[in-house]
Amino acid sequence: MTDLIQVKVPDIGDADGADIIEVLIAIGDKIEKETPLIVLETDKATMEVPSSHAGVVKNISVSVGEQVSNGDLILELETTGSAETSGDTSVETETPVNETVEAAQAEISEPKSEELVGSDDSSSEVIDIVVPDIGDAADVDVIEVLINKNDSIEKEQGLIVLETDKATMEVPSLVAGKVVEVIVKVGDKVSQGDKIGRLSTQSNSASVIPAASKAAHSVSQQTSVKSSSPSKGAPVPDHPQMKKKRSDGVIHASPSVRRYARELGADLSKVTGTGNKARIIKEDVTNYIKFELSRPKATATTGGLATPEMPNIDHSKWGEVETQPLTRIQKISSVNLHRNWVSIPHVTQHEDADITELDAFRKSMKDEALKAGTRLTPLAFIMKGLVHTLKAFPKFNASLDNDGESLVLKSYYHIGVAVETSDGLTVPVIRDVDQKGIYQLADELGEISAKAREKKLGAKDMQGSSFTISSLGGIGGTAFSPIVKWPDVAILGLSRNKMQPIWNGKDFEPRLMLPMSLSYDHRVIDGADAARFVVHLASTLKDIRRVIL
Repeated sequence: MTDLIQVKVPDIGDADGADIIEVLIAIGDKIEKETPLIVLETDKATMEVPSSHAGVVKNISVSVGEQVSNGDLILELETTGSAETSGDTSVETETPVNETVEAAQAEISEPKSEELVGSDDSSSEVIDIVVPDIGDAADVDVIEVLINKNDSIEKEQGLIVLETDKATMEVPSLVAGKVVEVIVKVGDKVSQGDKIGRLSTQSNSASVIPAASKAAHSVSQQTSVKSSSPSKGAPVPDHPQMKKKRSDGVIHASPSVRRYARELGADLSKVTGTGNKARIIKEDVTNYIKFELSRPKATATTGGLATPEMPNIDHSKWGEVETQPLTRIQKISSVNLHRNWVSIPHVTQHEDADITELDAFRKSMKDEALKAGTRLTPLAFIMKGLVHTLKAFPKFNASLDNDGESLVLKSYYHIGVAVETSDGLTVPVIRDVDQKGIYQLADELGEISAKAREKKLGAKDMQGSSFTISSLGGIGGTAFSPIVKWPDVAILGLSRNKMQPIWNGKDFEPRLMLPMSLSYDHRVIDGADAARFVVHLASTLKDIRRVIL
């Protein structure tokens, strides 16, 4: 005779609204009792929920991404008589996880000297688990509780995770036994000597079963529970990324493993899981870090810095606030600027250029240029001088290849120019600067700046630069450190020029000085080359006639 029964979420403690991160069965599957059905993740643990009966899956009521609680329907199962339900004549739709653990433990057949800790044996005793000596740290935050009531734990197994302003530490158990009571919870503050919980120990035990925290996970991984040591991660492979990854693209790791990865700065999307069903375990993260540290080669896109998320702050509790959304340009720029800043090792070299004669010549040509419809600006002259210096130092007109082992030297001189708009900063590109005269460059600067402010720039207008200029001269300031715009390897920042007294060997004379700030990618450019570059550029701008030599 066949029966259609409902299998529901068992007792999962106080975890209400647990996320389903994996469904392990499909309609039509024939499963045994204790076969894992779904994987749940809470803020404290990841657990597999086992089936309370054997049979054939007829209907599945849950999916990945949903949240479930105690008693929610998982699936409908078609059973065939007592043989399928392991002799259980009563159909129970809910089996508490802790009862499942205890029942599985009771089935373990071992010598009397290896009976489970926490049994009714006369040699067992209940002791308090307390916080050990943690130095001068007091009132330390409990950020994770690694045990549950009725868990059987080993000596040195982690109990709780504490976080101070200096470090995160895991508090281990000094003895093996069975957890009778857990006193602390996440968010509590503890000091040395505070009670964590109570443990039933057995002094004459030769061995104890391994950790059963996350009880459902421990039982459901095997149909007949037996004593074993925690699985070890695979040896460090030559290329861990070449191993098979999950096809669904979902990262499966427990909260403690995610925290461990954040502490080490590991990107879990690049870590190969060796646990059950490709789950990422702690050893996988360790092996990934070891592998990455064994690869000293720099790459053009190196920048795997994983930083912890910033906490959400309610600023309104201190006063009146107004929230304004970022513009599309600001959103795009923030991502690119952050990527460039963390990926490129920046150094900035400063130098002042004497542009007294250059500016005098520009002003003398101003009226003539206006008659031709051109507004001469210092930037057009600076761009010509910059190209002259780039030809003398071709390494600055280049890009680091993605393999990090070669430099792409460019024979064209396309200069990006940062333009301020009402929506944010844009960087249109003036092409073939070396082939254009001052008047033509001045005209193109005016046209492309107008297009930027009118939001008429296309993607092509902002691509293909070989070097970039960011000028704040019209606003002010004495110096700054501009961020290199990848894939360029350098950027020139210009501040406001001003008249300064300069010693000529006999006396001081007023000279118009232009502050320049050169930021560069230190993987490609040495400090000495950067200094030579800005000195050469300053000499060129001091006597612009050098560009025709």
